[in-house]
Amino acid sequence: MTKPNNLLIFILTIGVFGIINTEMGVIGILPSIADHFHVSISKAGLLVSLFALAVAVSGPTMPLLFSGMNRKKVMLLVLGVFVLGNIVSIFTTNFTLALVARIVPAFFHPIYCSLAFTVAADSVSKEEAPKAVSKVFIGVSAGMVVGVPIVSFIANAASIEMAMAFFAIVNAIVFLATLIFVPSMPVEEKLSYGAQLSVLKKSITWLSIVAVILLNSAIFGVYSYLTEYLKTVTNMSSNTISLMLLIYGGANIIGNIAAGKLLTKNANKSVVIFPFALGAVYIILFLFGQFTIPMAILTLIWGILAGIGGNINQYWIMSSAPESPDFANGLFLTAVNLGTTIGAAAGGLFISELGTQYVVFVGLLSLLLSSVMIFLRNYKFTPTQQLS
Repeated sequence: MTKPNNLLIFILTIGVFGIINTEMGVIGILPSIADHFHVSISKAGLLVSLFALAVAVSGPTMPLLFSGMNRKKVMLLVLGVFVLGNIVSIFTTNFTLALVARIVPAFFHPIYCSLAFTVAADSVSKEEAPKAVSKVFIGVSAGMVVGVPIVSFIANAASIEMAMAFFAIVNAIVFLATLIFVPSMPVEEKLSYGAQLSVLKKSITWLSIVAVILLNSAIFGVYSYLTEYLKTVTNMSSNTISLMLLIYGGANIIGNIAAGKLLTKNANKSVVIFPFALGAVYIILFLFGQFTIPMAILTLIWGILAGIGGNINQYWIMSSAPESPDFANGLFLTAVNLGTTIGAAAGGLFISELGTQYVVFVGLLSLLLSSVMIFLRNYKFTPTQQLS
């Protein structure tokens, strides 16, 4: 890779971090937000749930609508919307306005993330594309698991306004970096909306979408309740749980780096093995989750596999519709958000009916079904057909 490509990918990685951190960062400060706006914690939770819903709804449509425009201009537009939304969130004392300031940028979220994956892949050779995308995924992981404690720390050390300002500052820095260092990227070959939507006529696309929904359900159906699991099953203290979450987050980033190499070396084999590897972790987790040291080791391995899983999800949908990369990445974002929603809901149901320890069965069931979808895609389509 050339130096300009390295700089471009770095900017995209920080950009994705800023976007994802705006979405996930408020999780750690929801009680403070509830106090700040004088609303209930459940109402404050709308800042998270409605954001995710907007992303899921706009995932396939917004990247498609903007697919023919200069990519640099589109990225600047999205970053600008996020900066404005962040600024409104800092200064408003009205919860409804704060909610609007969150939801409007959320509709633009899939555009930037979709473009980031596409531009990263296009900046290198076809063989090196998974490695480039895996670097951008570091920003996704950091936004999801590192941003939360950073924002929580700022809110506790300074104020809720300063925590909100962190979102604005990161997005503003990326806006300026994009403006100055990212070259103009006009779309050389504009695909019609019909041509892009035609990928939905292919059974390989739907097999891939369902597989990704199930794979993400397997990861987040269990991870969403990791804190509860560590508290009630492993009987860890609050400080130890914080350390475990940090270990998981760091391992997630390691997984992203490993995924780039695995998918470049043998993508299909990596996808086939993944459900079995994560399934083995969940089985051991069920059997030995009450012991602290095994749980710590499992959390590390689990985090690495989750990082690999995110890259596998993107690759699996992208490789089913390479002729329409922006739209395919939008479908990927919708699929993973649906998977997260379904997995978290199923996990909550298993916990309420059977107990916290049994949440791993959501992961195992999802992995079993995802393996069927992966098998069907591999059975019906040769590797050449899959990537053509």
